Amino acid sequence: MHAGFGKDLMVVLFATTAGFTASGILANLYRLIVGDKPQSSSGQTIYVALMVFAGPSVLLENAASAFKAKSCSRTAFWLAAAIAGYWSFAIGLLVMNLSLAL
Repeated sequence: MHAGFGKDLMVVLFATTAGFTASGILANLYRLIVGDKPQSSSGQTIYVALMVFAGPSVLLENAASAFKAKSCSRTAFWLAAAIAGYWSFAIGLLVMNLSLAL
């Protein structure tokens, strides 16, 4: 194992955690301010744009609810968790880039 592997792994874990945290904050702020899905076309556009960043949190929450209700398989749940993790990693890299630019 090479010496930089631990550092690289920590960066991946930090980026994933930062992305999932940002996703959860945005999703919960949206729910507090707006509530349910909007009905107007401009509201739907804002909703879709926000879900690009809030998606991992919403996806994992929906998958966990479906798994708990036994309406999805274990494989489907872990697939959704993997997608949410990768999505969170991408958002985390963006968050880290923005924080370094400031």
